[in-house]
Amino acid sequence: MSKRHAMIVAVGVLASASALAQTETRGQAGPRPAAAAGTVPAAANPAHAAAPKAAAPASTAESRSAAALALTHEPTYDEGSAQRIKDAALSYSDLAVRGGWPTIPADAKFGAGVQGANDDLLRKRLILSGDLAADKTSGAFDQDLADAVKRFQARHGLAPTGTMTPRTIAAMNVSVQKRIRQLEASLQRLENMNFDFGQRYVVVNIPAAFAEAVENDVVVRRYRVIVGKTEKPSPTLTAQITSVVLNPTWTVPSSIAKTEISAHMRKDPTYLSRMHMEVLDAHDNPIDPHAVDWSGTHTPNFTVRQHNGTFNALGAVKIDMPNAYSVYMHDTNQRNLFSDDYRFDSHGCSRVDNVRDLAAWLLKDQPKWSRAAIDAEIASGQHLEVAMAKKVPVAWIYFTAWMTKDQTVQFRNDVYNQDEQLLEATAEEAAFFSNAGSHPLTAHMHVMQ
Repeated sequence: MSKRHAMIVAVGVLASASALAQTETRGQAGPRPAAAAGTVPAAANPAHAAAPKAAAPASTAESRSAAALALTHEPTYDEGSAQRIKDAALSYSDLAVRGGWPTIPADAKFGAGVQGANDDLLRKRLILSGDLAADKTSGAFDQDLADAVKRFQARHGLAPTGTMTPRTIAAMNVSVQKRIRQLEASLQRLENMNFDFGQRYVVVNIPAAFAEAVENDVVVRRYRVIVGKTEKPSPTLTAQITSVVLNPTWTVPSSIAKTEISAHMRKDPTYLSRMHMEVLDAHDNPIDPHAVDWSGTHTPNFTVRQHNGTFNALGAVKIDMPNAYSVYMHDTNQRNLFSDDYRFDSHGCSRVDNVRDLAAWLLKDQPKWSRAAIDAEIASGQHLEVAMAKKVPVAWIYFTAWMTKDQTVQFRNDVYNQDEQLLEATAEEAAFFSNAGSHPLTAHMHVMQ
């Protein structure tokens, strides 16, 4: 048995298959939680752990990305991620052996300054997960307890309000065994990745719906992103960012042309003209839309392209990163969606909040392309592709659980329901090779070794 399978089996013995509550919202990474001896993570120091402040509603791209960055400068993904996830899994496994954490009644009531029937139970729950200092075992719902709730909420992608909302209770009641399985799944994905970390790189963590620009092992930019719908999930991949396209056109994928565009055209023959789109043949020559079969019963033998402009679905910026899935990062003309907690609404590409800021960071070693120059070029309305002087590595990852360098363990919802699928496939693979070793046809091979 490989070391990889050995770890999965060892930790998996402790991990039951209880379902992850689907009520958590996705959100940003959080600050270091407090921890006491014997809690998770053991290395954190409650005396120095500040609870996150609940930010005022962010109304602009700049304020949203600034608020996201203020929470932590620790990367979600770096060269030490695998070892830290292993450490977190072992710590949570130890906690599972000791009985895990208690369940908070779904109808429990908590009020600031008021002694409640479940306050001490909540304190025990937060002490065991390292969000509350070990000596805070009893008392009414005070500021210390509210701060601990904020720490927990930030680590689970919930708004750090300090209030015990139904979503917060649901997240607290996810079993330690399920959290272990999330850590296992993230580790499995890491072992199958081959990413060339550079001095600068970009990471999109799909379950968290955030992108990070990392420089010298520090997150210097963080942005909200909109990623694929559950029925059209964004892929995991590694690639190189090769160019920044200003005022891009949008070539509609054939799958969208076959289904959505065709459906619109059947209902409204003026749809293409209203959306500033044209139909092109294989040689990019215009075709009369009225001569096209919009029945949607076959794969289109034409291309639909949307002109650049404020109406364009890609917005004002496209970040090109050639890959096998033909996905990329881009702006959008529906920027109001970035204010939502649930940001799984694309066809697979990643829409980036405050994307002009990311473009300026990507082009920072090309003095000609300052943020002001980018804005001016966009204002001109001219389509322009700016090649990167030095390509920047980019990784789209699917981490529902990870631990950052400051020992903060983070969890997010398994929005695509991929964790259990991955672990089941791994378990089947391990069982296959284990059984093959004792099969009469292969047993002689072990004797010969």
